[in-house]
Amino acid sequence: MTQLRNNWKLDEVEALFALPFNDLLFKAHNIHRENFDPNYVQVSSLLNIKTGACPEDCSYCSQSSKYDTGLTREKLMDVELVLKQAKVAKDQGATRFCMGAAWRNPTDKSLDKVIPMIQGVKAMGMETCVTLGMLTQAQALTLKQAGLDYYNHNLDTSEENYANVISTRTFQDRLNTLESVQNADINVCSGGILGLGEGQTDRASMLRSLANLEKHPDSVPLNLLVPIPGTPFEKIEPPSETEFVRMIAVARILMPKSVVRLSAGRTDMGEAMQALCFYAGANSIFYGDQLLTTDNPDTGSDKALFEKLGLNMSRASLN
Repeated sequence: MTQLRNNWKLDEVEALFALPFNDLLFKAHNIHRENFDPNYVQVSSLLNIKTGACPEDCSYCSQSSKYDTGLTREKLMDVELVLKQAKVAKDQGATRFCMGAAWRNPTDKSLDKVIPMIQGVKAMGMETCVTLGMLTQAQALTLKQAGLDYYNHNLDTSEENYANVISTRTFQDRLNTLESVQNADINVCSGGILGLGEGQTDRASMLRSLANLEKHPDSVPLNLLVPIPGTPFEKIEPPSETEFVRMIAVARILMPKSVVRLSAGRTDMGEAMQALCFYAGANSIFYGDQLLTTDNPDTGSDKALFEKLGLNMSRASLN
């Protein structure tokens, strides 16, 4: 059984990326089989509960107030509407319901409005996840008391590339929130985005930062950038299919017991590419035709793909 490590060196991670493609996938798939049933995929659903007007300047994001992307700003959704959407997601097979709000960091008053949503979703028997921006330690503890299962806070890119993508916060700010979440005994959901002008060393560095946390993230969402017109990255060159699959495989090797989620950008991935990602160690997807503000394959398409690949929607861990 592969041992968990939190002391990866950058050159070790880069060496994994440099492996011949077949060797890398073989290694990753074997580790995947050691820790998970390879034919089961965990399904999450994501709802944007507050849209736009974010003061951050993330160069890829349609919700930033710094860019004119044509996005309509919307206030925080009513609890009843959120729970109605959660029920639909559950009926379609989702086991986790994730709620995202476009905040730099929530006020305590805003947090009070989100808590009934968490409690209502949990009462349905679903796992709960929110992504609300940066948190204080006290806020993380409040969310834990409310029954939150997962908190999403992506690193986005490497520490070295971070300032090229975002100037309104630092890489250390991200790590500080992850520390607060882990200190509150909430499961961490943290990954990144490919296509932010990074090189392979940046990808290795980002995964190393996640794998060297005191405890590996429970979920690692890996996104393929969806270029948004009006943002600085609207015309950025995307990574190749094999580069993305390599990222999935290296994430699986570094974090053997983490659920690796194939996230944004799946509308641009063919069946073969997604199949390779599942083989390389991805064992979770977002389900439903919308991810915050970007398109996602509809549930019918995903069910058809799963049927072709012999995959089932269920909890993926054997442990």
